[in-house]
Amino acid sequence: MHTLSKLMIVSAFTALPVTSLLAQTPEEKGLEIAVASDQRDSGWINVSSEMEMILRNRAGKESKRKITNRNLEVDGDGDKFLSLFKQPRDVEGTAMLTFSHGLEPDDQWLYLPSIKRVKRISSKNKSGPFMGSEFAFEDLSSQEVEKYSYKFLQEEACGEFECYVIERIPQYKNSGYKRQISWIDKAEYRPMKIEFYDRKNSLLKTLVYTGYQEYETANGSFWRADKMEMSNHQTGKSTSLLWSNYDFETSLSDKDFNQNALKRLL
Repeated sequence: MHTLSKLMIVSAFTALPVTSLLAQTPEEKGLEIAVASDQRDSGWINVSSEMEMILRNRAGKESKRKITNRNLEVDGDGDKFLSLFKQPRDVEGTAMLTFSHGLEPDDQWLYLPSIKRVKRISSKNKSGPFMGSEFAFEDLSSQEVEKYSYKFLQEEACGEFECYVIERIPQYKNSGYKRQISWIDKAEYRPMKIEFYDRKNSLLKTLVYTGYQEYETANGSFWRADKMEMSNHQTGKSTSLLWSNYDFETSLSDKDFNQNALKRLL
């Protein structure tokens, strides 16, 4: 995480007099909500999990993939992610490594077992689909606060929750999105839904989070959704991510997140 940047953002709000806080602009309130959401999910240090990815075409035909994920929280920078495909056989051993950053381009690599090579993903291709899913490469990097500008839109019900609705606009280069609309629940600051608008400002995709579980750890409690459903409104395709077996007590460290580690996973 960009700890220094977050502290600067938070201090900017805490230094304001009460009258200024009452007179917040939509942009200031949107940023404040984004910072609060980010802070609520800071401090987990490292975590591993299992995931089933279900891809559906327009006709509803499904294909399934099983993936192991490892995440490392980074002080002073974006988080690191490593995903290893375990099934089916045609993608077994494929792995993706992501070093997230703020406004600087994320670093991402793919290990392709068929050619036994690590391939760097160009920042110009971040809007492309990840392994044939409806998730783009940029969707799978950590959502650093600095990557977007924000605007508070309104408060409204979202299912059983009351949510803040904020607009965020990517500030990094080569995004596939013009803007995103996020619903964040007021009680726990968890993302409940995100609408993605393409570069022509047409609704492209909707991501819905369901089945949140709270995990108590030595470093605090953290919420994780059991299911993430990404629907593409322009193609009729969708992708579900089903999460399980979270472990917040791993021995993962920085040495487990490098290009050489991609080749040692199997």
